[in-house]
Amino acid sequence: MIRCPRFLLFLGVVFALATSSTYGSRPPNIILIVADDLGYGDLGSYGAKGYSTPHLDALAEKGVRFTHFAVAQAVCSASRAAFLTGCYPNRLGIHGALSPKALHGLNPQETTLAELLRAQGYATGMAGKWHLGSGPEFSPLQQGFDQWFGIPYSNDMWPHHPEAPPGTYPPLPLFENDRVVDAALSPEDQIQLTTRFTEAAVSFITQQQKRPFFFYLAHPMPHVPLFVSEKFRGKSARGLYGDVIMELDWSVGEIVKTVKALGLERDTLIIFTSDNGPWLSYGTHAGSAGAFREGKGTSWEGGLRVPCIMAWPDTLPEGVVNDRFFMSIDLLPTIAGKLNAPRPSLAIDGRDVWPLLLNEPEARNPHEAYGVWYAQNELQAVISGDGRWKLVLPHTYRTLGGKPGGDRGKPVKYTNSQVNQPQLFDLRQEPAETTSLASTQPQVVQQLTVLADAFRQDLGDSLTQIKGQGNRPAGRKAAPGSP
Repeated sequence: MIRCPRFLLFLGVVFALATSSTYGSRPPNIILIVADDLGYGDLGSYGAKGYSTPHLDALAEKGVRFTHFAVAQAVCSASRAAFLTGCYPNRLGIHGALSPKALHGLNPQETTLAELLRAQGYATGMAGKWHLGSGPEFSPLQQGFDQWFGIPYSNDMWPHHPEAPPGTYPPLPLFENDRVVDAALSPEDQIQLTTRFTEAAVSFITQQQKRPFFFYLAHPMPHVPLFVSEKFRGKSARGLYGDVIMELDWSVGEIVKTVKALGLERDTLIIFTSDNGPWLSYGTHAGSAGAFREGKGTSWEGGLRVPCIMAWPDTLPEGVVNDRFFMSIDLLPTIAGKLNAPRPSLAIDGRDVWPLLLNEPEARNPHEAYGVWYAQNELQAVISGDGRWKLVLPHTYRTLGGKPGGDRGKPVKYTNSQVNQPQLFDLRQEPAETTSLASTQPQVVQQLTVLADAFRQDLGDSLTQIKGQGNRPAGRKAAPGSP
C-alpha cells in the first residue's frame, strides 16, 4: 500500500475545501419563469376551472406554493424592472409599460440579477419579452445576459393592434442576441412563440454542463393578443385563453423534464410567477384575479397579488402552501444572500427573505412596510411588512365597475373611480378589500401614514407633489449625431 505523506494529505483537504461550496460541486442553477398578465386564479392549484395545469401543479406539490406574493407594480415594464433589480421601479425611473418609441430604459448602471450571477461565474440566458427599453443601449446583452432570443416589448405593440391608429406601433421584431432574425413578426409567427422560447430555454439548459446557470424565461403570453400552437388549440373548455395557459404549463413541463434528465433537479431552483394580475377589460381573453379586487393596472390585490411557485428539492420544503408575504423586489437580495454574493453597489429596496421561503415558524419579514406606486410615481398604497394591513391612499383607479369584460380579443372601456379618503384593509381577514377599517383602527392608520410620508421623502409622490431624494435616472438613448 502506498502511504500519502501527511503534508500531502493536508494539502488535499485544503484544496477540497477551497474548491467546494455549500452546494457541492457548484452553486445552484436558477430558472425564473415569468408569465405576462397571468392572474392569481389561472392555475389549477390556485383554483382555475375549465382546463388543467398538471406540470405546474406537480411543481407546487414538489415545492412551495405561495399565496401572498406580490409584484412591485401591476404593469409590464415597471414590474420586470423590480424582478431583475430588487428595486422599486420608480427608484429607477421606470414607470408603466415602455413604448417602442420611448427614449429611455433600464439604466445600464443598475445591477440586474443576471449581472450579479454572472459575476459569480454563472452562464446567463434569456428568452421571451424584454420590455425594459428598445435599442442596443438597453439590450439584455447590456444587462448581464450572455444570450437572448426574444422580442423587445409586448406582443400587442405592433401594426396589427386593432385598437391603435395606424402608425402607432412599428413592426414587432424577433432578436437572437443583438441580431434581428425576423424584422416583422406576423400572426402566424406569434402562434409559435411559446414553443420557440421553450426550445431556446431547453437548449440553453442542456448546454450548461460545467457552469451554474441562470435562465430567465419571460413568456409573452397570456398577454393579448392571444396565440397558441396547433398542439393546444381547442383543448380547453375555457376557449383560447385556457388553451394558452395549457401551453404555458406544457412549457414548464418541458423545462422540468430537461432538468431531471440532466440530473440537475436537486441543484436547481425553479421559480414560476407572473408580472401582474389579469387585464380584465379583455374579458374572455383575460385571466382571473380569483377572489381579489380589480386587476392589472391597479394597486388593488387583483393587480398586485400573483401566483408564485418555487421548487428546489432537498432545500425548499415539499408540498407546502405558504401564506407569508413578500414582494418581487425581494428575489434578488434573497438569491444574493443564499449565494453569499455581494449586493449591488447602488441602494436597492428588497431584503433577504430566505427564512420566509422556508416557512420557518419564527421568521419575520425584515421590511417594516412596502410602498405601492403606480402611474407616474403615484404612491397609492402602503402594506405592512407582515402583509396584514394595507392602507390605500386617495387616488384615481380604473375599473369595470362590475361590468363584464370584452369578447374575442376586443376590450370594453374602463371607467375611473376615486378613493377619496384613506382606506384600511385587514388582508388576513378580508383580502377582497371591500370593508375599510380606517375608522376602527386609527392607530394602524397613523402608523402606516408615517411610513407613507417616509416613502414620499425617499421616492416621491406625484399625488402630493413631493419629489423624492432617492430616485435615480433611467438610461437614455444617445441623441442623434452624438459621439
